[in-house]
Amino acid sequence: MNTPASIQAFFDPQTGTVSYVVWDPGSLRAAVIDPVLDYDFKSGHTGTASVDRVLACVAGHGLQVDWILETHAHADHLSAASYLQERVGGRIAIGEHIRTVQATFKKLFNLERGFLPDGSQFDHLFKDGETFGIGAIEATAILVPGHTPADMAYLIGGAAFVGDTLFMPDLGSARADFPGGDARQLYASMRRLLELPPETPMYVCHDYPPPSRPAQWRTTVAEQRARNIHVRDGITEDEFVAMRRARDATLEVPTLILPSIQVNVRGGRLPPPDGNGVSYLRIPLNALPVRRPAAE
Repeated sequence: MNTPASIQAFFDPQTGTVSYVVWDPGSLRAAVIDPVLDYDFKSGHTGTASVDRVLACVAGHGLQVDWILETHAHADHLSAASYLQERVGGRIAIGEHIRTVQATFKKLFNLERGFLPDGSQFDHLFKDGETFGIGAIEATAILVPGHTPADMAYLIGGAAFVGDTLFMPDLGSARADFPGGDARQLYASMRRLLELPPETPMYVCHDYPPPSRPAQWRTTVAEQRARNIHVRDGITEDEFVAMRRARDATLEVPTLILPSIQVNVRGGRLPPPDGNGVSYLRIPLNALPVRRPAAE
């Protein structure tokens, strides 16, 4: 029987992101999932308040971090994977299809010649179905494309960390209109996750709570199949695709997509500094679609 994991969640209200520390209570070996590097758009300053809470948890429980797991190259926050690795070690890992995402955005940003879209910026690239361990805990990497080509979910000790593929039941699903995204793939990925045992806990990467409730991040397969507004049992693939495409056509470009992608395809590292010692982010002008939110 698989060893259950201890789990601590950290919600970042600025980006709606949930990071996780997951560990084996016997060996105290741990993984960190989707750590956040703070970024002030107005000043261009990065900060570490969010990830420092993760570090305090690691230190407080005496954990040894073996893995820093990214579910995908996020478009809504910068990754703190590199900052975290410098302080507690661990291997930075992501799905192998990050290469596709890197190739797309190398062209968009015209990144430096030395940036190779080969995944070498990460310590490990997971294949679909690959297994790994966190102490005595068994874990499996599951490819769940649709939001992006490279999205991964991680089944750890019987709990599923689903990234942006699924949200809480009252919010539904992630958008599928980023480069390489596909609503039909997203539907198939969600249904794959919903074939897990009904009692399986699901931990989401984001929550954008309505005024009627606080932020939440834990649900179950059974709850998703019964109540998810986009993909509950009985909603067909064609119905989902039509809804998703119509909704995505109304969504604005994420506020932090331009800075975050440039950092996240590098495993959380800032671009190499110029000769003056300063790192710069590129802003491609008139390259992304302009969208306005739908009228209320």
